[in-house]
Amino acid sequence: MKEDMKYLKGKIYEMKKEALAMALRAGKTGSHLGGGFSCMEIMAVLYLKIMDLKKDRFFIGKAHAVLAYYTALQQAGYLKQSDLLEFEQNGSILPGHPLRNIEKGIYYSGGSLGMAFSVAVGSALHLKKTDPKAKVYVLLGDGECQEGSIWEAVMAAAHFGLSNMVCIIDKNDLQYDGSTKSILGIQDFSKRFRAFNWDSVSVNGHCIEELVKALSISQTGKPLLIEANTKKGNGISFMENNLEYHHNVLTHEQYELALQELSKEYE
Repeated sequence: MKEDMKYLKGKIYEMKKEALAMALRAGKTGSHLGGGFSCMEIMAVLYLKIMDLKKDRFFIGKAHAVLAYYTALQQAGYLKQSDLLEFEQNGSILPGHPLRNIEKGIYYSGGSLGMAFSVAVGSALHLKKTDPKAKVYVLLGDGECQEGSIWEAVMAAAHFGLSNMVCIIDKNDLQYDGSTKSILGIQDFSKRFRAFNWDSVSVNGHCIEELVKALSISQTGKPLLIEANTKKGNGISFMENNLEYHHNVLTHEQYELALQELSKEYE
């Protein structure tokens, strides 16, 4: 177990460094740094520890978090380093929001918040009948959960007994316009999902051990919610809990500072 944690920590470090390099290369186009760094550990644990990449499927609702998504896909072998070098470039297969490309492990074209969950429910319903051992994972943002379609999917997943479905909410408490609490606060997702007949657990979304434990829960008859409490821009001082870095340009000076901070944490 300790070796697994050491391995995952090293991979997360690599993902974060690569994400910063991608953001720097994006130049004046900018990138969604805050939301990417809030779910970096979640993506690493899913792709490098939990998921059976031959049969499981992943859908991302907070599709702007591609810095975490693409770097996880690269670590898992779906993408090449050369693919990451073309992030946000004209003609690239890796734009600022993902385009469906099953060969590259991308099952859903994202960008419109609130839609991915229902697609994931449909996929889980299909797999329940055709490949019962396969699982469907979906990652949502907490701001995204203000969409009514999210709660339709919550009810449907419970109604159909989708015990092959895991929903993870990246609860970083911030969205584009401000704090989720000030815009349309939804507190205690675990309690709300349980009311709709889901199993649920709340974890520190930056703790590898807690994520692995939660994602390893044996499901019996119900879908599972993991409420991951996170920080937007986690681990980078000038980004952490800073709404300006929902989407922003990364300067060379900021890039170097961020690398220094990461090296202190991981080396």
